[in-house]
Amino acid sequence: MLPAERGPGVRYTIPMTNGVHTQFSTRPLLQRYDLAVVGGGIVGLATAREFLARQPNLRVVVLEKEPTIASHQSGHNSGVIHTGIYYTPGSLKAQACVAGHRAMLDFCQERGIPFERCGKVIVALDETELPRLEALYQRGIANGVQGLEMIDPPRLREIEPYAAGIKAIYSPNTGITDFARVAQAYAEDVLQHGGEIVTGCEVGAIRQGQTAVLALRGTASAQGWQQEIQARFVITCGGLHSDRLARMTCRTTDVQIVPFRGDYYVLRPEKRHMVHALIYPVPDPQFPFLGVHFTRLLNGEVWAGPNAVLAFAREGYRRTDLDLRALWEVLRFSGFWKLARKYWRVGVQEMVRDYVKSAYVRTLQRYLPELRADDLLPGPSGVRAQALASDGRLVDDFLIVHDQNVVHVQNAPSPAATSSLVIARMIVDEAQRAFT
Repeated sequence: MLPAERGPGVRYTIPMTNGVHTQFSTRPLLQRYDLAVVGGGIVGLATAREFLARQPNLRVVVLEKEPTIASHQSGHNSGVIHTGIYYTPGSLKAQACVAGHRAMLDFCQERGIPFERCGKVIVALDETELPRLEALYQRGIANGVQGLEMIDPPRLREIEPYAAGIKAIYSPNTGITDFARVAQAYAEDVLQHGGEIVTGCEVGAIRQGQTAVLALRGTASAQGWQQEIQARFVITCGGLHSDRLARMTCRTTDVQIVPFRGDYYVLRPEKRHMVHALIYPVPDPQFPFLGVHFTRLLNGEVWAGPNAVLAFAREGYRRTDLDLRALWEVLRFSGFWKLARKYWRVGVQEMVRDYVKSAYVRTLQRYLPELRADDLLPGPSGVRAQALASDGRLVDDFLIVHDQNVVHVQNAPSPAATSSLVIARMIVDEAQRAFT
């Protein structure tokens, strides 16, 4: 917790999620800005960085309600640099991911951020999955993903000796990195180019006019503080709270964030050899999310999962976390019940797997038959900010909504981290007209 005596304009140093210390502000240093970015996750920081790279004379502030940047989705993920296989050709996800993959690898190389092009296999377990595997391969080709191969079982065993599968897609250019480190590098660029990052600062309201007025309150100390600032332009990248921010200016939005918690298991150190890189399933049309898979991290850990269950809080990383306001928002939303009616069977299965380890293990064993329950230890959890429309449709693509001198990034799930540099360019291309 930050000391209460820190006052307006004071800069302080805080630990990042990776242990490195970076200097931020406790309160906005100015009353008027050219651009205010709400949300200090990887997309918000990339956007502020892009603006300042193009127009370094702008007064830019990033506002983050948590004590540290990249505290939620940007810091709770498996670090995969996706290539763009899964996404509908022509969609924003497809365009941004394919270009973002190259941009992210280049950025990590330039900044000395550890990464590895470890590769990934997407395995078909039986004949019923082969048509979907072929369709996925053709989709990847249509998206311009480089190096894709359709491989047979002997080749699969060379790449992943313990994996099951009768056929697989091999994506040699899929990589891994630490996106918290990437977010920190973005923040360093923002500060170096004269921007400001304020943590422990929540946006309570946005009032539109010739300039936008943002009502702020401090969240980092027991006493708190209140302040208003003006900005010629506002971009919100609120992740788990993106719908709430959008409703501050957009009265007609029918999209709501429904939080889904995903729990991982971690392979015991002596069992890490069973997974060389990344082992993924063929997407199941009966399941709205990707499904469990195996991911090796840069530190050598191997994560197994995640599942997907409704979280009872926007930031509910534990089963016991409960926020009545957030839960009520979900339960009164008609789109949630339409989604639940469509997927209630798989929803029940996910809940069972969440509480019964043996059920979770049986699912994992389909892809790694020699895996045993004792090989797995409890691992981390993440919460996915899933945008849901009022008709019960999961918003699959990135969703960026434009309003008077405000842009709202309403849906930016995976592969947003991979695509963050390109998403930032898309946002700035649109918003920059306000400064011409």
